[in-house]
Amino acid sequence: MRKTMTSMLAGIGLVLACGTSVYAQDKELTIFWAEWDPANYLQELVNLYEAESGVKVTVETTPWPDFQTKAFTEFNAKGSAYDMVVGDSQWIGAASEAGHYVDLTDFFNKHNLKEVMAPATVKYYAEYPSNSGKYWSIPAEGDAVGWSYRKDWFEDPKEMEAFKAKYGYDLGIPKDWKQLRDIAEFFHRPDEKRYGVAIYTDNSYDALVMGVENAIFSFGGELGDYASYKVDGIINSEQNVKALEAYKELYSFTPPGWAKSFFIEDNQAITENLAAMSMNYFAFFPALINEASNPNAKATGFFANPPGPNGDQFAALGGQGISVISYSQNQEEAMKFLEWFIKEDTQKKWAELGGYTASAKVLESPEFQNATPYNKAFYETMFKVKDFWATPEYAELLIQMNQRVYPYITGNQGTAKEVLDSLAADWNATFKKYNRVK
Repeated sequence: MRKTMTSMLAGIGLVLACGTSVYAQDKELTIFWAEWDPANYLQELVNLYEAESGVKVTVETTPWPDFQTKAFTEFNAKGSAYDMVVGDSQWIGAASEAGHYVDLTDFFNKHNLKEVMAPATVKYYAEYPSNSGKYWSIPAEGDAVGWSYRKDWFEDPKEMEAFKAKYGYDLGIPKDWKQLRDIAEFFHRPDEKRYGVAIYTDNSYDALVMGVENAIFSFGGELGDYASYKVDGIINSEQNVKALEAYKELYSFTPPGWAKSFFIEDNQAITENLAAMSMNYFAFFPALINEASNPNAKATGFFANPPGPNGDQFAALGGQGISVISYSQNQEEAMKFLEWFIKEDTQKKWAELGGYTASAKVLESPEFQNATPYNKAFYETMFKVKDFWATPEYAELLIQMNQRVYPYITGNQGTAKEVLDSLAADWNATFKKYNRVK
């Protein structure tokens, strides 16, 4: 910003009088994120940074459906509207390979963030390519898919007695996916307008795929080898076939009209007395402990995604890392902000405000785990998360998985094996097109 001679002299006078620089007052940073509660919490947090440093930080938001398009339009134009972005984990390949993100490897290593942050958040929010030791983001908003449930239904003595008589074990938080299925079946009573479970089915972006990943990862499966791009025998493995069949069976216990459902509908399943259990990202659970938004708040409990048949326990990763945009004219100031953001005290405050910290030490603390009814489940989950492909062509891979899986889950088309064999062929063709494999 060009200064007039008058303002410069006034600034010099103020420096001499006060002994501090006024130029910090002129410095501003803009962080771009999607429009949701965590962005509001981040604005509260960065207001503290402004009070400490004199640097104004604005969290600019846009609705989720527009977030990716607006971000990459600005990136591709090499625009400097944003200094940092809290971008989806799946963007990291496309954004780093295109030169949109600043390489944070030295910063990461200097501050030993591989040890400071929960390992899975480092792997999926920060590192690209997989196992490369190259880092492009600082884990910022941890998130994953977990479950809410109706404690009052589960703890009803008559229900407990009937469940024990039918299944031979006590009704409670499911210890594995078989129990999850049994409980969903038990509470599925369409004649009473009461249903067993609410799951993700919306195929317009990543909802359905994230839901299916919950099953795949906990059944011991993987989507592919992220280093070699091998998918044959992996995405269509026997474990994944069983996982897809299990997810489809859960769909049979959902409320009517549940074929395009995501986070809004899955919270409504609890607030409107529709389902005994509901899948959702932890970021949307605060509304379920608020009596103003959930009349059943006191009767709502939470649990982590249960293990599969062989004891594997993982969950689909959500959340985002914060990256410095390479076209920013304030990169040095952005790095100073990141140094403040990663401090343990800052991460504690971030968690207190409602943000989902990725700091391992904060997550492990009793203060964090006891702060809300879902924090313990969140802590357990964030050390057991896996993510979708982060390669630049991830959007095509996502569309292909939706196109194959959705008709099977919601329309009973084909078999799980046929679906996954076809998906393997789709992904092989995509990786060949982009010269990932020969």
